[in-house]
Amino acid sequence: MSPRSTAYEAGGERELAAHIAEAGVRHVHLQFCDVLGTVKTVTIPAAGLEAALEHGVWFDGSSVEGFTRTAESDMYLVPDPATLQVLPWAAEPTARLICWARTPDGEPYSGDPRGALQRAVDHAASLGYEYRVGPEIEFFVLERDAAGAPRALQDDAAGYFDVTGGRATDLRQAMLAAATRVGVEVNSAHHEVAPGQHEVDLAAGGALAVADAVVTFRLALQAVAQRAGVVASFMPKPFNDQPGSGMHVHQSLARSGGGNAFAGADDYGLSDVAKHFIAGQLHHAAGMCLVLAPLVNSYKRLVRGLEAPIFLSWARTNRGALVRVPHVSRTEATRVELRSPDPSCNPYLAFAVMLRCGLDGVERRLALPPPVEEALYGFDEVELERRNVGVLPDNLKDAVDACADDEVVRDALGDNLTDRFLEAKRAEWRDYRGQVTGWELERYLERA
Repeated sequence: MSPRSTAYEAGGERELAAHIAEAGVRHVHLQFCDVLGTVKTVTIPAAGLEAALEHGVWFDGSSVEGFTRTAESDMYLVPDPATLQVLPWAAEPTARLICWARTPDGEPYSGDPRGALQRAVDHAASLGYEYRVGPEIEFFVLERDAAGAPRALQDDAAGYFDVTGGRATDLRQAMLAAATRVGVEVNSAHHEVAPGQHEVDLAAGGALAVADAVVTFRLALQAVAQRAGVVASFMPKPFNDQPGSGMHVHQSLARSGGGNAFAGADDYGLSDVAKHFIAGQLHHAAGMCLVLAPLVNSYKRLVRGLEAPIFLSWARTNRGALVRVPHVSRTEATRVELRSPDPSCNPYLAFAVMLRCGLDGVERRLALPPPVEEALYGFDEVELERRNVGVLPDNLKDAVDACADDEVVRDALGDNLTDRFLEAKRAEWRDYRGQVTGWELERYLERA
């Protein structure tokens, strides 16, 4: 059953419930994400699905990260029938439905991350566009040594695009099979640079459907890994001496009347719409950064000298640029690739701010600076300033401040989500700042 194939119209609750019964499903997980992107689940018996579809399911929003205060706690979930999937990894026959969060008076809850993306998608539609994205998700498959420290599987010392064998390959294939069975459309998969590191490229599609697919993909991988006694990690930078994991996102705008709005006739094959879109994302890159790279650990990946982008520039061949324009064999495939997101982000919030910031460039017709194809890592601060090339925040605190100051990012999230997201990230920074690390003990304990 594909993620968007379930036919459903108002009044069809009974038919959908009957379909679940025919599939032998006993339980239904009603899922939604908190502001940090963590999947939350309310499980109901399959017999209660018809009522849940008709009336929703109430829950206490005050217990969910970034949702409501205690005084506003009563909320309910409205399942989206188009997301129905039977979970192949469940011990008993179980289906899942991704849900919208609603307030007691039936209005969309302003703190629902999926709702934030829907608002951004609706804004694009009002301008005559559909936002399409295709993420490349990097992750590690790890085991623990006798001391409990994470490491690559012992038979996985492969590198970029290497052919691997043994347990590592079998696990990756099992993960892909599980993801495919729950409707995640995979374009390709390969081994990445570091031992134990892999990449899976999802098929491009509408932003809401792809955000659902990213959430589902992560659940599928973690379920297969848990059964195998290993860890599927989306941590951006788990090892000091190995590359980090990113989630590069290919983006385009399709016109409501048909055709790729990014396709043009300049040297890069870009239209004016595409240039303004890139300019908008460059202009708001610092403000977006907290949403796209949301962890303290994210900024261990976004450092000078590695392939991860830190420079606010665009290019075709320069993979150190923040935005890259891939070569295409047909104009319909014209797209731009944003390279700063990492796989720990909440995809609903990430796609929402990416879209709104790009559209801000389109609506204000922001001018796109010249491309920079040279390697920027060797440039000093004077040369970067001469070329008018800025840099991303290099720590979570600076990213929090940049996000708080960016009105377009704040508007994309809405006041509710913005306030709660900033509150959670400021708390994370305080906790991190108060930690004494092993590096500090080794360096200072007997020297200070």
